[in-house]
Amino acid sequence: MENSLILLLLLTPFFGFLFNVFFGKSVSKSVAGFIGTAAVVVSFIISIIYFMQVNGSGQAIKVSLFDWISVSNFKLDFGILLDQLSLLWLLFVTGIGSLIHLYSISYMHDDENMHKFFAYLNLFVFFMITLVVGSNLLVMFIGWEGVGLCSYLLIGFWYKNQDYNNAAKKAFIMNRIGDLGFLIGMFILAYCFNSLDYSLIQTGIMVKGPVNADHLISIAALCLFIGATGKSAQLPLYTWLPDAMAGPTPVSALIHAATMVTAGIFMLTRMNFLFDLTPFVQHIIAVVGAVTALVAASIGLLQNDIKKVLAYSTVSQLGLMFLALGMGAYTVAVFHVITHAFFKACLFLGSGSVIHALHGEQDMRKMGGLRKAMPITFITMLISTLAIAGIFPFAGFWSKDEILMVAFEHSKALWIVGSIASIMTAFYMFRLMYLTFFKEFRGTEEQKHHLHESPSLITFPLIILAALATVGGLINLPGSMWLTHFIEPILKTKHEHHALGNQEYALMGVALAGAVIGIAWAYAKYIKQSFVPGEDAQIQGFSKTIYNKYYVDEFYTFLIVKPLNSISNFFRTTLEPALSKSVYGLGTVANELGNKGRKLQNGSIGFYLFAFVIGFFTIIIYLFLVK
Repeated sequence: MENSLILLLLLTPFFGFLFNVFFGKSVSKSVAGFIGTAAVVVSFIISIIYFMQVNGSGQAIKVSLFDWISVSNFKLDFGILLDQLSLLWLLFVTGIGSLIHLYSISYMHDDENMHKFFAYLNLFVFFMITLVVGSNLLVMFIGWEGVGLCSYLLIGFWYKNQDYNNAAKKAFIMNRIGDLGFLIGMFILAYCFNSLDYSLIQTGIMVKGPVNADHLISIAALCLFIGATGKSAQLPLYTWLPDAMAGPTPVSALIHAATMVTAGIFMLTRMNFLFDLTPFVQHIIAVVGAVTALVAASIGLLQNDIKKVLAYSTVSQLGLMFLALGMGAYTVAVFHVITHAFFKACLFLGSGSVIHALHGEQDMRKMGGLRKAMPITFITMLISTLAIAGIFPFAGFWSKDEILMVAFEHSKALWIVGSIASIMTAFYMFRLMYLTFFKEFRGTEEQKHHLHESPSLITFPLIILAALATVGGLINLPGSMWLTHFIEPILKTKHEHHALGNQEYALMGVALAGAVIGIAWAYAKYIKQSFVPGEDAQIQGFSKTIYNKYYVDEFYTFLIVKPLNSISNFFRTTLEPALSKSVYGLGTVANELGNKGRKLQNGSIGFYLFAFVIGFFTIIIYLFLVK
């Protein structure tokens, strides 16, 4: 029974994928969407059942489906692990995934390939569940690669647009760079412990102690972090995520806000016992996270595409999560992952509602005044914006505040960087709200005439997510700290929990004041001064550098893409023809020798006997006279 329910949890989305691939086109779009949504809802319900079971007993559920690999001393099974960490991820992957599938029924209804879209979404959820529930790194890697494949398929879903295809290829290739690091880290751990099972690696580390921390284990930890850098869009492998906004908006909400990009945080938290042995690598993680948060937030200040603003916001928030991980505050990072999933999914779906109402328009300079025409979208996005800005008592206030508190205790410099990034977040998110929903409408008359609130299948998920963004902070409220206690069995070391003191309250006040400053700054510029960003050609000075994302993409093109293209062109235009001529020349020589030799085959028996005698005497001379 246990195995059957676990298989149902894992395989139901895969069955939804198979149905839509083979039968989706022959049924109506509504049926295809309903089947795809129901498949994820079933997994969500089973996740709740297991969550309640583990929460009540405190005991993880581990099931070995079959023995997989047995080579010499290396043994590995295909195991499923349902513990506190995996169940938390399952709840928001399948829960928010269900809402996004429901949203997509209406959002994608006019698309001719709607059945294919739901097939890809279901396949993504299947691989994400596989990533989360695997009991070892190799099962995780199957899911890891699977979500990368699905990301490629979904980003380039509208494949008739070549720019979208390029964005999909960019995401796929940049993730492969990180995945190579992941693979190397896995090989090193397999060599050190003869297993990739989490529990066996942890046991091996506890037995051996930190003896190897200075070489192999440190290298393995660094390689795993490189893998997380690619998947979770950290410097220097972050540029794929903003371009991934080419995909349909539900894709942005599901993959690039709530699930796939958090896989790196999941992996580092799962392997916490490894990273606790490598403080140098942890320091690198913290610094990379802080710098990523600041750089991405600064780029978000001047973006005019509503989805690009949210994309750079995602990169920045992921940076804060990595900052927490680098300081060993795994629970705090997981807390922010959960609250971020609520408000960022709501913001992406809200932006999709706006884009849907404006018939595909994404430029905020051509919006404005939408709050009266779209009240539900406005209110839900406002709640989520207050949450991401860190305004009390919304969910983001509690999780972001904990990150900044931990940063203050570990490094004042990192705390300053995180605080500046948070102030920028409040500014550019309210800049988005003011430009989109306030003042007068700046679009075309035709767009203005057709302005309307989105259908209920779009607004219902927004309302649920906005509610979660409001009360989500209660799961780790100071005093109860439910999340901290729940996830504690996963962590190698248990942390003491202290009551809030004067310093903590002061830091909370500083963080809240910073958010208010950011909001007031945006209000003064975009409401009081009625400022509207000009056309791209009018942007000058350092603002142009920020608007063009510090020319990082151009730098990569100059440093990597162009040299590779030049080398490939040299091979194609020079080296390949030369090799072809050499091979063809050898073939020509062989052909000519064959033509000459063919003339000797003239059918004359006398000539053949003469040749035989000559050959025979040549052999005799060689054997008896030469030697």
